[in-house]
Amino acid sequence: MSVPPGQSPVPVEGNGITPFQQMVASCSGALLTSLFVTPLDVVKIRLQAQKSPFPKGKCFVYCNGLMDHICVCTNGNSKAWYKAPGHFNSTLDAFIKIVRREGIKSLWSGLPPTLVMAVPATVIYFTCYDQLRAALKVRMGSHAEEAPLLAGALARVGSVTVISPLELIRTKLQAQRQSYRELSEVIRSAVQTDGWRSLWRGLGATLLRDVPFSAMYWYNYEKGKVWLCKHYHTREPTFAITFVSGAVSGSIASIVTLPFDVVKTRKQVEIVELQAMNLSPRASTSTLSVMSRIVAENGIRGLFVGFLPRLIKVAPACAIMISSYEFGKAFFREHNQESLRASLQTSNT
Repeated sequence: MSVPPGQSPVPVEGNGITPFQQMVASCSGALLTSLFVTPLDVVKIRLQAQKSPFPKGKCFVYCNGLMDHICVCTNGNSKAWYKAPGHFNSTLDAFIKIVRREGIKSLWSGLPPTLVMAVPATVIYFTCYDQLRAALKVRMGSHAEEAPLLAGALARVGSVTVISPLELIRTKLQAQRQSYRELSEVIRSAVQTDGWRSLWRGLGATLLRDVPFSAMYWYNYEKGKVWLCKHYHTREPTFAITFVSGAVSGSIASIVTLPFDVVKTRKQVEIVELQAMNLSPRASTSTLSVMSRIVAENGIRGLFVGFLPRLIKVAPACAIMISSYEFGKAFFREHNQESLRASLQTSNT
């Protein structure tokens, strides 16, 4: 099929989707994921604060469904978004009481600042994955089925490397109770003290968790999607197929990489809490040393702490993100095909 003069050809890589449209689809998916998952984590943190109040300088992990963030308590429980007024008897009770007393907006407390990094990182990640998968499929020949595994790993390395300094800087600003106006001073101080490599501190632990997760996730997702399409005799995956494939593949990847998630979180929390108290981090904060310490203190089971909460959070987040992304791509694909048909009809008349 020829393209009329003056009509820009649509890239074939994404089945008729431009890279910009891929970015829009992933951005929409990221926003939807955050809107659905954030309330679950806000309630979890409030219940946690009720059982064990956060003292000044302590940290808690907050996740908007896209990224984990370390938040520092500057004044105990005085900050509204993790303060727990009254008493919550259960998760449902917490939802109801928070909405009644503080309004529905409080369920999305802490979301705006984290989206500043989470959405761009997700856009980079998903767009890079699709572009890399298409390029690798062509080059890998008979091994094209393994393209999602390699593409997922490479895309995650890129997105994590780009976003790691921003996450570290944001956490330092919180720990040292400084404003974003003092951002340049924080960067200059970090570079002068520890060099440019300090901006990527903790990158190794993050990569150890996120790269295997991403590789397994995309490989299992693509395989599961193909299998379900064959099972239900459909050429194109439906919203339900992508949702189930995303949830299952995300669950498998989260279980396998859980020890690295535990180590990464422990390492980050230790560093940030010491920074908040103006103390130097431990001399040995390597991934292996943290893992050895966890095993020594709690045994092998210590590496699998938080199994159920992580699974409950990751499975729906992966399912919502990938199904929204695929829906967005399908929408743009249909739009491009209709535009091309209209252009052809116009040129033929």
